[in-house]
Amino acid sequence: MANLYYAEGVSSDAFAVGATVAVTGEEARHAVRVARLRVAERIAVGDAAGTVGHGEVVAVDRDRFAVRLDQIEVTAQSRPRLVLVQALAKGDRDERAVELATEFGVDQVIAWQASRSVSRWSGSGAAEKSAKGLAKWAKIAREAAKQSMRARVPEVRQFVSTDELCDLVGAPGVIAAVLHPRADRTLTEWAEMCSHPEVEQVLMIVGPEGGLSDSEVAGLQRAGATSTVLGSHVLRTSSAGAAALAVLNVSLRRW
Repeated sequence: MANLYYAEGVSSDAFAVGATVAVTGEEARHAVRVARLRVAERIAVGDAAGTVGHGEVVAVDRDRFAVRLDQIEVTAQSRPRLVLVQALAKGDRDERAVELATEFGVDQVIAWQASRSVSRWSGSGAAEKSAKGLAKWAKIAREAAKQSMRARVPEVRQFVSTDELCDLVGAPGVIAAVLHPRADRTLTEWAEMCSHPEVEQVLMIVGPEGGLSDSEVAGLQRAGATSTVLGSHVLRTSSAGAAALAVLNVSLRRW
């Protein structure tokens, strides 16, 4: 299978059979200097927003390469959109969650400052912490999407408080599941709702290592979320979102 590179900043209109698309910047430098890309290789080039072109490399410089396209594929935005609301976690567990969720087909990731999150993007220097954290998550999502040959890179949104999350849960066209080990309803049962034609977004809410507080669960339920359990085993915050995505992908017949 040919490698995929993203020519972000290039309009989807530039992707046409017979056209030549140039990839520049860090993406090109990595391809040329690390992956040793050469003229005449067949690769895939995407705009990271649904359009992918396949073709042959026709020019290579130190920080730029060009591909002549002979095949175009366009992937529409999936509906409903699958959104992971990931609580900040210590170490690299939240970053691992973003990586796995991307591999499992998430459409959007939202960072959440839960009450028991050990990692904090709030308080002193909050703006800098948030910007740095979101940039790292976005880079992880991009690299995981490229590795998975995804036409679309998941969007990483600004992190939210619990009150802001409740507003998202209560928005029109949104249904939400709180992953909770003591819930009575299984995610598999709840997932049957996701295929309803009025559902535009499905939120999967994952807490931090210490779990969700009772007040957080109660508030999210009042906003319209449903507490669900994945199974008899308790998963880490890094893997729970990916497991939930697997359940939803099967329920929605995407797998």
